[in-house]
Amino acid sequence: MKDTIRQLIQQALANLTTAGVLPAGLSPAIQVENTKDKTHGDFASNIAMMLAKPAGMKPRELAEKLIAALPADDAISKVEIAGPGFLNFYQDNQALAQRLEAALADAQLNVRKTAPTQRVVVDLSSPNLAKEMHVGHLRSTIIGDGVARVLEFLGDTVIRQNHVGDWGTQFGMLLAYMEENPAAAESELSDLEQFYRASKQRFDESETFANRARELVVQLQAGAPECLRLWTRFNDISLSHCQKVYDRLGVKLSPADVMGESAYNDQLADIVAALDAKGLLSESNGAQCVFMDEFLNAEGNPLPVIVQKAGGGYLYATTDLAAMRYRSETLKADRALYFVDQRQALHFQMAFEVARRAGFVHPGMQLEHMGFGTMNGADGRPFKTRDGGTVKLVDLLDEAEERAYALVKSKNPDLDEAELRQIGHVVGIGAVKYADLSKHRSSDYSFNFEQMLSFEGNTAPYLLYAYTRVASVFRKLERSMDDRLDGQLRLDAAQEIDLAAKLAQFGEVLNNVADKGTPHILCTYLYELAGLFSSFYEHCPILAAEDQATQQSRLRLAALSGRTLKQGLELLGLQTLERM
Repeated sequence: MKDTIRQLIQQALANLTTAGVLPAGLSPAIQVENTKDKTHGDFASNIAMMLAKPAGMKPRELAEKLIAALPADDAISKVEIAGPGFLNFYQDNQALAQRLEAALADAQLNVRKTAPTQRVVVDLSSPNLAKEMHVGHLRSTIIGDGVARVLEFLGDTVIRQNHVGDWGTQFGMLLAYMEENPAAAESELSDLEQFYRASKQRFDESETFANRARELVVQLQAGAPECLRLWTRFNDISLSHCQKVYDRLGVKLSPADVMGESAYNDQLADIVAALDAKGLLSESNGAQCVFMDEFLNAEGNPLPVIVQKAGGGYLYATTDLAAMRYRSETLKADRALYFVDQRQALHFQMAFEVARRAGFVHPGMQLEHMGFGTMNGADGRPFKTRDGGTVKLVDLLDEAEERAYALVKSKNPDLDEAELRQIGHVVGIGAVKYADLSKHRSSDYSFNFEQMLSFEGNTAPYLLYAYTRVASVFRKLERSMDDRLDGQLRLDAAQEIDLAAKLAQFGEVLNNVADKGTPHILCTYLYELAGLFSSFYEHCPILAAEDQATQQSRLRLAALSGRTLKQGLELLGLQTLERM
């Protein structure tokens, strides 16, 4: 609808320019926003205030001329001037009903991408394989997954890349421990955290062990068969741990999506050589670096992007550059999204610029760092165990499911154990994911089980319950909301109109998520939609409607609400329940 209004305004501007009311050559960015107060219409634009000065008129005077020049459109019932010169647009209820009928008849809910479709690489999760996944890996994993799902739904070709840390100095330490304790290592690998701590302790205690670890790094990078065998064994077990977590979270990541640092090892020397050939390299204290004048330290000196250490080793930046080249040349990506901690913002800004200067990515390729804040405890500090250790992600999920199970059991004591456990799983995992996704990704947030498992407010349990409310209507009829329904949609009551207007925004919301990589926009939308459905449900009887035509109309509106809620939750990576 916003696009329709923008087109109408554009035509009005063209008409006024032709008539000499507006000077030629104006090309304003036409802004159309949803109004917060429906007494001010459904949509508003400040275009008259933007162009009043170049037009040499007062904003309200120009607004009057714009309204007079607007082409007629069946989707708009009226346009009014408000305040200093806002244009308020009221959508026609019959046209709105027709739009919703089209959504109801379409498996995609009549949602399409407004921009051309693209090949998009989504870099997400990317844990280091030296340890088990911890809570710090949650945000990259689920935010990246949510955005990837939305992009796919809109028609983009999405290529997931799990850029795991499987190559580097810490692996020498692990290999040395496996070499020293082969029998113990096999058993301890079942607990990766324990294995890592044991090897780190040996590294810190023994200079001999530490030297052996450093030797093994060199041997590994040189391709020594025994080192590669042990390294492969470790990675396989480590990745299997990761996959169990992905499956439990319902995240669309598979072993086929793993493209770790090691995959680029044989390309790193060529990356350095290519940078040298472009005249971008400088030596600094024996290291090979790229300096760029726009990236300065506190003293005003250029910061280095180090691509090769003085001893000949390579760094994360080198691997990232190789990955960018691969994603451009081999994967043919139009866009690459990096869901990585916000604290890495400068690293990515510099790496992206080096990649462009070196020609590692094609000119039209979009490189975007989708940074996120930290998950904190109730005290506002990074989430830790009571003894100050890192919280394993699997332990967090275990507790979430147990808490959800106890909550559901207290409300539904008569349900059998298997169903209680299934509901506990869906609610617990959903609560953890939604609590994260509902916050702007760039913000830090405090983890709180009581809040995220509440049935009130913007939480997963509230939304899951809202969906079950819709499902219960159709269960009473022994029908499905996906069934072909009779009748036609009519919008008479205020609650029907408000709900319909929100449903019509679904496509716009998803396109925003795809553009900005911000799933919280979708969370806010679903929360508002659930609230409007609740108001409709309470004020507009469905099954007890006064006549058959009204019942069928409201059933159609309920079905579209349920399908939109379900689709939205699925795009966030949440399962739904028919009852809870």
